[in-house]
Formats: sequence, C-alpha cells, structure tokens
Amino acid sequence: MKLSSYAKKIGISYNSAWRMWKRGQIPGYQLPTGTVIIDPPELRSVPVHAVAVYARVSSSENKDNLERQAERLVTWCNAQGWSVSKVVKECGSGINDQRPKFLALLADPKIGQIVVEHKDRASRFGVAYIQTLLAMQGRKLVIVNTADTAEDDLMGDFISIITSFCARLYGRRQAKRKTEQVLAALQQNGPACEQEAPKSLA
Repeated sequence: MKLSSYAKKIGISYNSAWRMWKRGQIPGYQLPTGTVIIDPPELRSVPVHAVAVYARVSSSENKDNLERQAERLVTWCNAQGWSVSKVVKECGSGINDQRPKFLALLADPKIGQIVVEHKDRASRFGVAYIQTLLAMQGRKLVIVNTADTAEDDLMGDFISIITSFCARLYGRRQAKRKTEQVLAALQQNGPACEQEAPKSLA
C-alpha cells in the first residue's frame, strides 16, 4: 500500500504520514522511484498517534485569550514538526471535572499527545495523575510553559472553589434540617399510626 493511501485510510494528511514514516513510527520501505510502500500486514499493529491542542479559559469573558492561546499552541506544535489534527477550545473552571471536551480528548485513544500551554489549563489539581494514566496507554500530556498563569484567571478559579464549598456546606445543613424534621414528624405520628393499624386490618 502506498503511503498516500495509508494516510487517507487512517484520516491524516500525507505530510503527517511522511513525517511519521521518517521517524520510524510507520514500518515500510521506499522504492528507487521515491514511492514509500507500507506493508499491509503491519498496518493493524501501528498505533495512530495524533496530536491535539487544548486551550481553556475560566469564563466566556476571556474568549479573546482563548483564541490567542489556541493559536500559540498550534504555532508551537508546528515548530516541533508536529501536525495538529485537532484544536479543542473550552470555557470552564480548572477545578471542574465536568468539561466534556477535555474528557473526550482523554478518552480518545487515537490522540497520542495532548498539548496544553500551562499545566493548569488541563487541571488545577491532579495533573500528575492524568500524566501517569496517559503514560500507561503510551500517550502523553505535553506542557509547553511551566511559568505561572495570569492572576485574574487564578482568582476566577479560586472564587469557584469558595463558591463550590459554600454550596456544599449549605446543602449539607439544609439536608440535615430536613432529616431532623422528618424524624420529628415520625416520632410524633408514630404512636397514632400504631393505634390505627389494627383498624385498617379489621
């Protein structure tokens, strides 16, 4: 099978497939004419390591920064000689695990490398866990910049933490009050229910 046919079959560009072949990620050989031939029996065992960039901001107010962040990531990947197959942009707090776009990237085995600008673009907490789990699958979370992020974005996530804890604390207190009310009602109505029971049986 020609390299061009292989690239079309797995859904990547010819240039990406060429670079993968040059790096030894795709087994095959080159004819004297220059045509690269991929051995079909080997195709089933060759993993597809696509590169995806993930950009995130805490709120929709920072959408301009979201676009610039994504552009910087694509430029950085191109400088590394990586062909970006997917650009994912998402608005959501770094402490919130309900980010469907990021979760979809983590769940996609065809994505070999997820590139983020800062580690807290992936998550404020537990980045090491994410990296370890991806490494077990032969995948990687690539962090471009280890410097601190913008203070306003950090404050936005800090406010989200405080709000979340306050909501949980209020919810627990409210649930406790409801439970106490139900128990009090059962204690008051309990004897009456026991007295009425024989009448209902009769």
